This record gives sequence, C-alpha cells and structure tokens, in this order.
Amino acid sequence: MPLHMTKIAYGAESPASLKAWLESHPHEALMTTRYLPKRHEEMAGGSLYWIFEHVLIGRSPLLGFDQREDGRWHIRLEPRLIAVHTRPRRAHQGWRYLDPEDAPRDLGDGEDAGDVLPARLVGELAKLGLV
Repeated sequence: MPLHMTKIAYGAESPASLKAWLESHPHEALMTTRYLPKRHEEMAGGSLYWIFEHVLIGRSPLLGFDQREDGRWHIRLEPRLIAVHTRPRRAHQGWRYLDPEDAPRDLGDGEDAGDVLPARLVGELAKLGLV
C-alpha cells in the first residue's frame, strides 16, 4: 500500500477554487517543496491529501517528484481533486506523511459533498470529541 502526504490548501478560497486551480493544468499540477521526502519511493501510487479549514477534503494522485535547477523539488500531481469523506486534520507547515490506514476513503458513486458534513462543522464536532 502506498504512502500518502498531506498539505494545507494554502491560498485556496474554497475547495471549489482548489479544484479549479488543479484542473487549470492540462497534464500535471506542480507544487514546490524545499526537500525531497525521504520516503518518496514509498509514495508511488499514493496521493496528496488536501487540508482546507482543518479538514481533509480531497486528494490528488501523486505522479512523482522532479528536482528544479535551484535545488528545490516539484511535487507532480494529477490535475484533479478527488473528494473524500471529510476528516479533521490539524494545520501544519509544509507536508506530512499519511499512512494508508489513516487516509479517508473516496466518496463513492451516488455520494456527493452534500452527503458529507461541512468542513467547519466536522472541525467543531471533532473539538468536542463527537467525530
């Protein structure tokens, strides 16, 4: 099972704006990071899970990592956002690893975001220990 990573959807105004940004790239979306993840080989077939307002909201499949001329790294992503069952997640800087057993499942056929609690409500319920 592949290893995943999480990242804050920094600069995104909403999940819809994140999705629009991803889909604006025809072949792959590029994120920049200072360091290559030490466990990058375990991420083949994994995904980058996006955090918006302290909640995991979706994922983008990882295509790989490429080094830039300035020494930084590109995280190469499929240009799509796959909705997942929301799950509270604390904010952090950069990216973090996410084990497969901790990853939320994708929304199934016939499910849509309307079937899932809003991100803020999930966060508030989590603070109360109810999720």
